[in-house]
Amino acid sequence: MTMIDVAATDEVAPGGTMRIEVGEYEICIARDSDGTIHAIDDLCTHGEVSLAEGDVEDCTIECWLHGSQFDLNTGKPVNPPAFEPVAVYDCKEIAGRILVDPNTTLN
Repeated sequence: MTMIDVAATDEVAPGGTMRIEVGEYEICIARDSDGTIHAIDDLCTHGEVSLAEGDVEDCTIECWLHGSQFDLNTGKPVNPPAFEPVAVYDCKEIAGRILVDPNTTLN
């Protein structure tokens, strides 16, 4: 496991997102309404647009293009038109920093 420092924790407010690139990976960092940080694949599996441009509500993120919502814990879509999940990456908050392991998926 190789955790990569990607941002300061205060750069992503509750309900906020951030798009990052780590090597070949495009990742959406999202903070749910409880304040928990998540890292998922940034591209919607239906419309192939950035999920970081979508809205976070509770523990889901909604794609701005067609309205599919994805569970931030599992990556699974919770409504159509998306049917395929997005990858969920291992991430942690340590000493005021957000760390992501793009090589370790949790789903």
